[in-house]
Amino acid sequence: MPVISVINYKGGVGKTTVAANLAAKLAWRGRRVLLIDMDSQASLTFSFVKPEQWRDDLETDGTIKSWFDSFEDGQPMCLEDLVFQPEDVTKRLRRTSGEIHLIASHLGLINVDLDLATELGGATVSKTKAAFLRVHQRLRNGLSALVDQFDLVLIDCPPNFNVVTKTAIVASDHLLIPAKPDYLSTLGIDYLRRSLDQLVEDFNDYATSGGGAKVEAIDPKVMGVVFTMVQVTSGKPIAAQRPFISQVANLRMPVFDQWIRENKTLFADAPEYGVPVVIGNRPSGQTYKTVVQEIERFVDEFEKSLWP
Repeated sequence: MPVISVINYKGGVGKTTVAANLAAKLAWRGRRVLLIDMDSQASLTFSFVKPEQWRDDLETDGTIKSWFDSFEDGQPMCLEDLVFQPEDVTKRLRRTSGEIHLIASHLGLINVDLDLATELGGATVSKTKAAFLRVHQRLRNGLSALVDQFDLVLIDCPPNFNVVTKTAIVASDHLLIPAKPDYLSTLGIDYLRRSLDQLVEDFNDYATSGGGAKVEAIDPKVMGVVFTMVQVTSGKPIAAQRPFISQVANLRMPVFDQWIRENKTLFADAPEYGVPVVIGNRPSGQTYKTVVQEIERFVDEFEKSLWP
């Protein structure tokens, strides 16, 4: 059950759009997908769930925040208890063998990061290392109970490298980096890679020298950068955006060949219906068809990369 974190330091780069449409197309092709929304903005959650349903059914004790909070209370919940199938997209997928399951986020998740940070202290070096490992592999341990239930897990991470994000990375086999081809969106990609390398080095150092129970080392790999919100002319990214695409390739970062064009109307309206664009009710017009084809070609690349 490969676990993939969808992440970028920069917000507003189409990260949630990529996660939602990737999950939807994989499910349409017969995969069982678990989505975990770890972003306190909860955009992925509200792409599948109406705000009133979230408030009535999930807000109190049905989100990833509830799960993290349960450790503070000394009565850890099972991650499985938070998994549900969003109604609208499930109806859309009935003609297939695929499924989308979701663990919802909470607007108060940002406070969880502060709680986790307080757990990282220790009176001695050995206790500090033990606390580091306990906190950072919490999600990995939680997912281990779900290993036979899904074909893959996609984690929508917040646009930062705080403790909550690090728990997602420690749980992950791969990272997928959506990026807009502009200065600010691509600036942090190399920094993200260096932060990733430092986390892996620290975790594995503590895992081998922390004593006590054996802890498995981590080795998450960057699957690649997928460029989003691309402005297109004559079937190619506009001239102003091409240098940023080349710049990332020069960092020796893997880059997906297929990019996804900008279309604010299609992508902004999709959450209202609870079904991502790529499997939604198809309006007439070449623009919609072209956008869907781009997403489908990206998903083709993703599948070949993950399941060669």
